Amino acid sequence: MIDQIKNKYLKYRDNLAYKRALKNKLSEDIKSAQEEIDSLKKKEEIFVKSKMLLEQSSIYAREQIKVRFEVMVTNALQFITGENIEFKIEFVQKRGRPEANFYVITKLDDNTFIKNTPEDSRGGGIIDIICLTLKYCMLQTYSPSIYAPFILDEPAKHVSEEYIANVGRFLKEINNSFNRQIIMVTHNTHLSEISDKRYLVSMENGISKAVEYDVEN
Repeated sequence: MIDQIKNKYLKYRDNLAYKRALKNKLSEDIKSAQEEIDSLKKKEEIFVKSKMLLEQSSIYAREQIKVRFEVMVTNALQFITGENIEFKIEFVQKRGRPEANFYVITKLDDNTFIKNTPEDSRGGGIIDIICLTLKYCMLQTYSPSIYAPFILDEPAKHVSEEYIANVGRFLKEINNSFNRQIIMVTHNTHLSEISDKRYLVSMENGISKAVEYDVEN
């Protein structure tokens, strides 16, 4: 009788441990999914703001901004990926007002091309590059001019290791070309290595501490 009780106890204990582990795993998955949702919402907000800026401008100014956005994002995509890829903005009339649609066009060797929306074009890395560049475009074209730093929180999070070093070089290039300070929070070593100053932020007893360290190390 006692052995039976012990066996049942061990069985229930093991089952409880398994369910706790499963609960923890599901909680981590939910947290990860929520972070991904929040990231996508931020990118959607950038797309919406860019479209609003284009749609609310006059026809002439809108065309000028459209061309600048297309050139800047196309240059970024080509610089980072090394591919013959372009960013295009097309306007359509809906309910009596212009609406901007974004497209990524990939040119193939046989002179044909593939045209997709950023969401349908080769994963989140392309969207990251477009969002990063659009944010900078809006900062550069805003009137009256904004002279504040370009602040980035974990940029290019979904860009693959193959291209992430080029993202760093691109950021350095626009920093030098437009003489605008970039302040960036990142866990990616490729991006942190482009900086003129680096700070390692850690938490001790609930207090964040930032320590500067040599960029040559």
